[in-house]
Amino acid sequence: MTNKNEMIVPLLPLRGLLVYPTMVLHLDVGRDRSVQALEKAMVDDHLIFLTTQKDVSIDDPSEEDIYRYGTLTKVKQMLKLPNGTIRVLVEGLKRAEIETFYDEEEYYSVQILTYEDSETKDIEDQALMRTMLEYFEQYIKLSKKISAETFASVADIEEPGRMADIIASHLPIKLKEKQEILEIIDVKQRMNYVINIIHNEKEVLNLEKKIGQRVKRSMERTQKEYYLREQMKAIQKELGDKEGKTGEIADLTKKIEEAGMPEHVLQAAMKELDRYEKVPSSSAESAVIRNYLEWLISLPWSKKTDDDINIQRAEKILNEDHYGLEKVKERVLEYLAVQKLTNSLKGPILCLVGPPGVGKTSLARSIATSLNRNFVRISLGGVRDESEIRGHRRTYVGAMPGRIIQGMKKARTINPVFLLDEIDKMSSDFRGDPSAALLEVLDPEQNHNFSDHYIEETYDLSKVMFIATANNLATIPGPLLDRMEIISIAGYTELEKVHITRDHLLPKQIKENGLSKSTLQVRDDAILKIVRYYTREAGVRNLERQMATICRKTAKIIVSGEKKRVVVTEKTVEEFLGKPKFRYGQAETEDQVGVATGLAYTTVGGDTLQIEVSLAPGKGKLVLTGKLGDVMKESAQAAFSYVRSKAKELGIDENFHEKYDIHIHVPEGAVPKDGPSAGITIATALVSALTGKPIRREVGMTGEITLRGRVLPIGGLKEKTLSAHRAGLTKVILPKDNEVDIEDIPESVRSELQFVPVSHVDEVLKHALLEGDAR
Repeated sequence: MTNKNEMIVPLLPLRGLLVYPTMVLHLDVGRDRSVQALEKAMVDDHLIFLTTQKDVSIDDPSEEDIYRYGTLTKVKQMLKLPNGTIRVLVEGLKRAEIETFYDEEEYYSVQILTYEDSETKDIEDQALMRTMLEYFEQYIKLSKKISAETFASVADIEEPGRMADIIASHLPIKLKEKQEILEIIDVKQRMNYVINIIHNEKEVLNLEKKIGQRVKRSMERTQKEYYLREQMKAIQKELGDKEGKTGEIADLTKKIEEAGMPEHVLQAAMKELDRYEKVPSSSAESAVIRNYLEWLISLPWSKKTDDDINIQRAEKILNEDHYGLEKVKERVLEYLAVQKLTNSLKGPILCLVGPPGVGKTSLARSIATSLNRNFVRISLGGVRDESEIRGHRRTYVGAMPGRIIQGMKKARTINPVFLLDEIDKMSSDFRGDPSAALLEVLDPEQNHNFSDHYIEETYDLSKVMFIATANNLATIPGPLLDRMEIISIAGYTELEKVHITRDHLLPKQIKENGLSKSTLQVRDDAILKIVRYYTREAGVRNLERQMATICRKTAKIIVSGEKKRVVVTEKTVEEFLGKPKFRYGQAETEDQVGVATGLAYTTVGGDTLQIEVSLAPGKGKLVLTGKLGDVMKESAQAAFSYVRSKAKELGIDENFHEKYDIHIHVPEGAVPKDGPSAGITIATALVSALTGKPIRREVGMTGEITLRGRVLPIGGLKEKTLSAHRAGLTKVILPKDNEVDIEDIPESVRSELQFVPVSHVDEVLKHALLEGDAR
């Protein structure tokens, strides 16, 4: 390969076209500068330089817009067409490179350096030519777009460089790749590059052929399936089975599309539907898939109720349905207010804790009504299998979703009020821990992707308002408790019970027993007597039963014709309910030695406990009876040790533990008792028994004791205070740290009790013991 010479010739930029040396082709020229360049070439020596534009959209290219390498060509013919363009026949002569670019007024001209291919041909050139020809022949057979005559004409070429150029001009490659071939001056390199390109094109054609065959087979299979389905429809029609599985598939498809499922669930449902279509109806698998699809269709995926956020209306509904319970109502109204401002709030997870019968479940129903949401309730009492929450896998016989998904199906919307009743009654065994499965349900950060073993696809629970109910927080695992907002509902006062009975329980029972307000009237003094002498509870469940008894007896009286109207007063209550079942008030009738009244918190609310201490000659033996738990036994030991350490200051014989056996007893022994609040009560009873000083009968007390005599705080003060009030006590001794809890106690109870906050046992004894020795 040798450089020829430098020359200056006119420039003709080409759009989307490239000319190799030795090629002859027609061009249509229409741009003014290009026409002027052609005319200049015709005047001089018919030589013109052709190069390709980098961007075909540019009408007036500059030096930067064209490739530096091109082809020096000779203009063979030039013909002006009627539309103003010029058709020209050119023949490529040599490769050339632009050295200098001249911008004339009417056209561009360039100084170029031309190149010629070497005429000598070695063995490597011959080998490359043969390979290139062989590849080109294989390519022609695969593509079937190039004629055999073209291959014959290429095979007759003897110059290696020219053969590479001609083959490149016939390949369906991009213009940029053709330009790269044009810029390769070395013939061996050019042939190697063309060989690689032909090889790649052969691979692409082979792949296209495989894809085409695959598509053809798929189309044939689809056509075959269509033909068979049409045949099946015809057979079903002849047999009178107009619907068959085909109609069922169409019906299921429509239901799936209308269910509003998320994309990933929709894809899973359609995949299962495709399986269902192929599985024979007689197969057991068919019923399993059908059942699964029915569950997917029946679940709410996008349907929801619009929250009717009207604070005044919600407050009115809550007040109509429930008397008192101010904290719970306030929390619900706060949620509504925030929801109205943000319009997007994750459902809160509330846990209503309180004794039986205080209205936890009915309160949850009222919350749903005030929110204008659907209400669904599931009971978790006695659940001990994790699958009850998460569902069973479909591989098991009789598998079904867990209670959460079942509840969502009943709710029919994605934003119901969902009540988890008796969450503290769950247990665990070898089948798993259901409370652990609830951790995902009750976590606002996780429950948007709740996974049920049966459904398999994730389900969004983030818009559900979960409300749990419990009697005792002690039995709820810590991690589960941490996910819930605890709202305590204490027992009702006597006045509240009277109000609830008059406005809610009695009208309900009158209606259920076929009576009316004109046929039965129960006066407030009668209701108060029933509360005091016929029930002993924190809630109102037994109270409602007593009202039902009165209504039934009234119905009998009216039906038998004895009376047309019944009025129940304080004096006539015994005619309906018999003799009083309970003694109103637990306060002692007189001050006694060694008997102290303690306040306790139980699962049914607050209660009072009489703690008795008796002394007998002996050797210092300490006996504890009354079915006490470990915590109360420790409290008794701590109180005993404190009294021993302070014996001299308290005026007690320092060797009393060597002279007396001490028996500490809590009556009603069959009832289990435990909790860290009996310490000061036991200590007071001990000191009273050892000093002979009576304990004031009107005093109730609660608080834990340390060995140094400090009084520690306790829980459940509201419930304990209500029990003290119910028992007729007038003074309550409580730990100093619990002073802030006094505000939670209803005003009607606070006004009738004297509260004495204490921080040391000395203060307790000062307020609880009378002076003088009653022995």
